This record gives sequence, structure tokens and C-alpha cells, in this order.
Amino acid sequence: MRGGGRVNGVQVRSAERALSVGTWLIVAGAMLYSILTVTPLAAAHTPKEWAWTAPILPLVVDAAVVIVVRLDAVLARLGGNGGRWPVVLRWMTGGMTLALNVADSALNRDLVGVAVHAVAPLLLIVTAETGLAYRRAITTAVNALEAQRRIERAEREQAAVQRREAAERRAREEREHAAMLAREQREHEARLVREQTEREERARREEREREQARERAEAKERERQQREREHAQAERERREREALQRREREAWERAERERQEREREQAQAERERAALLAAGPATEKQDEETARHTVQAAFGAGLPVRQAAELCGWSVGWVSTRYQELRDTHTPALEGASA
Repeated sequence: MRGGGRVNGVQVRSAERALSVGTWLIVAGAMLYSILTVTPLAAAHTPKEWAWTAPILPLVVDAAVVIVVRLDAVLARLGGNGGRWPVVLRWMTGGMTLALNVADSALNRDLVGVAVHAVAPLLLIVTAETGLAYRRAITTAVNALEAQRRIERAEREQAAVQRREAAERRAREEREHAAMLAREQREHEARLVREQTEREERARREEREREQARERAEAKERERQQREREHAQAERERREREALQRREREAWERAERERQEREREQAQAERERAALLAAGPATEKQDEETARHTVQAAFGAGLPVRQAAELCGWSVGWVSTRYQELRDTHTPALEGASA
């Protein structure tokens, strides 16, 4: 708690509430356990006609415990010290509670019973002492926290005073500065008027010079553009002439290549036809593809159907069908080739 400079009031109250609830739970449990344990012992050592007074003894002892715990809590909260008598009462009630709770087991030489019945009184004694120490520590921490808050509040007030004085000082300096600026502003405006007049005159002179230079530059630019247009026109006409000549030359070369190709194809076809026709009548039936070439050659040479059938070895009917196909589809091509 002493190192808790960051602890706030909510945390302190939460800690005090947890300590108070825990302490009173332990006290209530110890009182109940003490009454249940001590009452039979007191009744056994009291005349029968006064046996009903047996619970009074543990109640009185436990009431003293409650007083000690409660008053210690109040004194610790206030930061006070009750002297040595509260300490004597606290330890005396604790000792009495411990003795009464373990007496029956001790008389019966039951060490386990002594240990079991000593738990609640010892826990009550230690809790009372620990709670007192905790409350004193909390009180010290709270006092330190309050002192720190008072110091911070004083510092804030002092800072506020300093800020007000600084604000007043700045306001005074700003007024003086504003007056000086107003004077300098008037002088500056007068100087600006003179400089503006000089700049306007210089600008008008420079504008005239720029206008003249622009006119000369525009005239040169127009002349340059005219020369470029004329040069571009001449270049375009030259390219068009060259393109026309190139197209004419390419067309002539293409026509020449096509003519030569046709001549080669015709020569090749003539040689193949002559070879097929020169073979004479077939001694055996040709395969269909060779027979078709032979029939086509015979058709191109104008041979009759029967002679074409003898050349390929196929029937006259089959050759007639091929002749009809050639008449229907290949006659225009053959005429074009002949042309």
C-alpha cells in the first residue's frame, strides 16, 4: 500500500470492504463455533439448576472480541492509538477463547481434538492482529494519497495563478506589439505603394518588350511552320510516288511469277499426260488413283472412252462416269489452263 502512488479511492474502499467482510465472516464463524464448543463444557461444570446460563460465558467472551475488532477498525481508520489496554483486551479475549475451546479436549488428553478446536480461536486472534495492521497500512496509504492530492491541488492552483499572470503579461505584450505593428504597418503600406508604382511601371515596360519579342517569335514560328509544311508536303508526295512505283513493281513481279507458275504447271501436266498416254493399253487393271489420272489425261487429250478404258484397264461404264464428272466440274478449269 505504501508503494501504491497510483491507488485511487475506489481501490482503497474496495480493499477496506474486502477486509471488513472477511474479518466479520471469520469473527462470526469463530463465535458460532466457540458457542457450540464451549457451551457443553460450561454446562458440565455448572449446577444443574443454572445449566441454562452455560451459553452466556462464550457469548460474553465473543462480545469482547467483537468490541475489540470493531473499535480497532475505527481507531485504525482515524489513525488513532488506544494504548496498551486494547492490546491487553485483544490478547486476553483471544487467550480465553483459545483456552475455552481446547479445554474439554485437553482434559480428555485428546491431542487431535486440541488441534482441531484451536484452529478457530487462533485464526480469530491472527485475523484481529492482521486486520489491525492492514487497516493501519490502508489509513497510512489513504493519508499519503490525500496529502498527495492536496499537494497536486495546490500545484494546480499555483499553476492556474501563474497561467493567469502569464496571460495578463502576454495580453500586455500583445497590446504593445500590436501598437508597434500598426506603426510598422503604416510605414510598410507607404513603402508598398511606392514599390507597387515602380513595379507597375516596370511591368508595363517589360510587357511591351515581351509583346514585341512574342511577335518576333511568332513570325519566326510561322515561317518555320511554313517551311516544315512545304517540306512535309514534298516528302509526302515523294513517298506516295515511291509507294506507287513499289506497288506497280510488286504487281508486275507477282503477275510474272503467276505466269511462270502456270507455265510450269501446264508443262508438268503435259509431261504427266504424255507419260500416261504413251504407256499404251494396260496389261492389268490399274489402281483407282492411277486410273483416275489416266482417265483425266485421256479426257484432256480428247481420246474416246473405249481407248481410255484400254489405257487404264477399267470398264467402259466406269470410264464413262469419270468422263461425265470431268465434263461437269473440270471442263472450265481445263479451258482456263489451255488459255
